[in-house]
Amino acid sequence: MTGIGIVAALDAEARALRDAHRWRDGQARLDGGATVIVSGIGPVAAGRAARALAEAGAGALHSWGVAGGLDPRLRPGAIVLPAEILGPAGERYPTSARWRERERRALAARDPVHEGAILSQGTAIADPRAKSAAHRASGAVAIDMESAAIGAVAASRGLPFLVVRAIVDTASDALPAAVVAASRNGRPDVRRLLAGLVRSPGDLPALLGLAGRFRAARRALAAVASAGLATPS
Repeated sequence: MTGIGIVAALDAEARALRDAHRWRDGQARLDGGATVIVSGIGPVAAGRAARALAEAGAGALHSWGVAGGLDPRLRPGAIVLPAEILGPAGERYPTSARWRERERRALAARDPVHEGAILSQGTAIADPRAKSAAHRASGAVAIDMESAAIGAVAASRGLPFLVVRAIVDTASDALPAAVVAASRNGRPDVRRLLAGLVRSPGDLPALLGLAGRFRAARRALAAVASAGLATPS
């Protein structure tokens, strides 16, 4: 492999890449030659997938999927094309300026694309007050759980690195405890989700609202894919 290696945490994120085909064992090829791996949620899973892509010969690494909003201006479906990823211990992983500019031009017809930093850590931020504090402390506009791990692999291998994320929950949205619990251990756990709803049935309206926001984010990712993913050079 000499093309782009794309890491998506969730199958639903990866399948927004509409020209993906030949799915097998959580991997697919795009018509343009990129390889997509569905890694599972979190930095350990994402780092493992990124290393696998690099070891298979990927010439660049791309973090693709959804994120949570920290900047109150970002609505569900907003696209973040960050110039930098901030790791949990203060690490900084810049994305490729040339690659990012090519992607930004490909998305010129969309609503404004946000280029602020993304905070990437191993746990979600569920509470709006905590989101606000993270925004003030870091300056990041959004948060995810995978991009820092992918950026670390790209930096260690000297590979170009790009991140495209669509916002699901906004800065004012509280994540239901059942969703946070179900997202641990790399894969969404439906049993944990149902058990959480049994314990806290009042979370159901928030969960349904979050599902609608996820659909908006996925439509935004599909629109990005339809506009054409840029290449590093």
